Amino acid sequence: MAIAFGFDWPTQFLLPVLTVSLLGTKAPAPTVREGLYSFLCIVVAFSLGLVFSLFALSYPLVYVPALGLVLFHIYYLLNRGGAAFFAIMLLLAVLLLPMMAQQVDALATGIAMGFAASAGLAIGIRWMAFAILPDPLDAPTSGKRAGGFQSGYSAPAARNALKSTIVVLPVAALFIAATWTSQALIIIFVAVYSVAPVVQLSRQASTAKFLANVGGGCAALVFYWLLVAVPEYHFLIALSFLSALLFGIMIYSDRPNAPLYTVAFSTLLVLVSTSMGAGAEFGANFMIRVALIAAAGIYVVAALSVLEHILPPPDPTS
Repeated sequence: MAIAFGFDWPTQFLLPVLTVSLLGTKAPAPTVREGLYSFLCIVVAFSLGLVFSLFALSYPLVYVPALGLVLFHIYYLLNRGGAAFFAIMLLLAVLLLPMMAQQVDALATGIAMGFAASAGLAIGIRWMAFAILPDPLDAPTSGKRAGGFQSGYSAPAARNALKSTIVVLPVAALFIAATWTSQALIIIFVAVYSVAPVVQLSRQASTAKFLANVGGGCAALVFYWLLVAVPEYHFLIALSFLSALLFGIMIYSDRPNAPLYTVAFSTLLVLVSTSMGAGAEFGANFMIRVALIAAAGIYVVAALSVLEHILPPPDPTS
């Protein structure tokens, strides 16, 4: 927060959010190779998304089927246990950058470069955090991916990827064609909720994320009004430190819902960051975010319910 608000570049709100996403797990200290791999994943993903947006977007009849094919392969990779971080970054790139490119090509390029720069800083901050406060020698090395990559063709993974693509593609095509950049959160949440294309899992995920965002919004409301009472940069830093400390205690606890506190803290950071500019309204931002999350959850659950009847799961006894 100190760096983001101290230098104030166009995509500065991404720095604290990315930092929380990297530190908000119980993964062990990252190696140099892992840090470089994470940064390379972001650079490659957004470079591919940028090239895809700038060169294919001008041909709608080609772009929409190509987008569907790209989404299918991303979800297929995720369902086979592939590189989840790279797949999620690529998913964000192919969904967000086209909307920006519809307005101005330079805007999409600027967003991609800003995301890469913020990611590089976030990775550096993560290294610094582990250097200053290293893990105990007897700390468990949790956070590793339990399952491995499933090589070869997988019919269940392909079926799940097809269902996810059918759910996401119409919304993505509509939002990109209409250039609804202010409602981009709907696409993001629809894409994330559709990773597990099971009605019950999607309903649970959307409900949990909704409650986490509401909780983060309430915390952001307290943060915002305290900052209004004392509008000083040093107080912002102190308040950010206190918030990170309180949320960090919950994130690193043994509670089963501990990962949801990462979502709540990210909500706090996004709401505060986007409500600091001139003319910004905190209440409107909060209500819009809650409404978009609810709309995304309702759509995904409804769409998957229909798909369960059209594409029923295979009978395991047959």
